[in-house]
Amino acid sequence: MYEVRFHGRGGQGAVTAARLLADAAFREGKEVQSFPIFGVERRGAPVAAFTRIDDKPIDIKTQIYEPDVVIALDSTLIGVIDVADGLKDNGKIVINSKKKPADFKFGDTRVYTLDATEIATKHGLGTKTNPIINTAILGAYAKVIGNIGMAAIEQSIENNVPIKKEENKNAAREAYQVMEA
Repeated sequence: MYEVRFHGRGGQGAVTAARLLADAAFREGKEVQSFPIFGVERRGAPVAAFTRIDDKPIDIKTQIYEPDVVIALDSTLIGVIDVADGLKDNGKIVINSKKKPADFKFGDTRVYTLDATEIATKHGLGTKTNPIINTAILGAYAKVIGNIGMAAIEQSIENNVPIKKEENKNAAREAYQVMEA
């Protein structure tokens, strides 16, 4: 089983990213689960969302405590919460940041960074002050992790994103192309 934990702030699209990833995996014939965890928080408050992917039915009904990968949609969460908590050995962290991976210290964990904010803004997703970066981060996920293909991600965007479908697919494609795996 492959487990992904997303960390973001309310309004950034972490919950939608987890759902889109699950949908893309389902399109590739995988068994999936996707769900968020948050309280009464409002826009800007920390949220977490989870996706499980497997080749066989998934019976676990809890949040993900030991993810294979962590996706941080907002680098300012690092230091506020322990985004790497429980990360499996050889786990990976993908962070939306202008900084280089070496700027983040998570021991031996492999860190990847991408300026998904710039990509989302360039494609008109959200606003400059509140960009919606979830589809760009999924393009980065597809490149770095490689267990879900871009065709499935694009199909998931096409079928589930209510507006700006092409802009969202283009953001995912650009992130995939510029991401260093």
